[in-house]
Amino acid sequence: MSRSARYLAVVLLPIALAACAGGESSGGMAFTSDRGVADQPYPNNYRPEILAFMHTYLNNPVGVREAAMAEPVQRTVGGRIRYVSCLRYSSRDFDGSYHGAGERAVVYVDGRLDRVIEKAAEVCSGVTYAPFPELEKMGR
Repeated sequence: MSRSARYLAVVLLPIALAACAGGESSGGMAFTSDRGVADQPYPNNYRPEILAFMHTYLNNPVGVREAAMAEPVQRTVGGRIRYVSCLRYSSRDFDGSYHGAGERAVVYVDGRLDRVIEKAAEVCSGVTYAPFPELEKMGR
């Protein structure tokens, strides 16, 4: 097994297993154990982690449009200071149609992707988005 395949397996297995768990009150799903530590490290590998996650999160990862992402910034989420990276994109629906761009917040705990908040308007207010072409170039 190649190094990249092992990395993807390590990243995707916990995400797939956590997907079986229920949602959280913040409107997202947690993937790591949050120890409540306020002094959080910056998520250095956020771009590849987001891409790996989005590949499994989206019903159809091909043809994502209007992809933009904000660099991780510290925000209060669930009463705790966390790094959050906001995403905006439009993905294909089951029937192949597109809806307007949706906004999601990716929350990090201990420098790793922890959960995605679906209704992210409050958490993502005031962030600066930049194009995220890697998300638009995903394949199956």
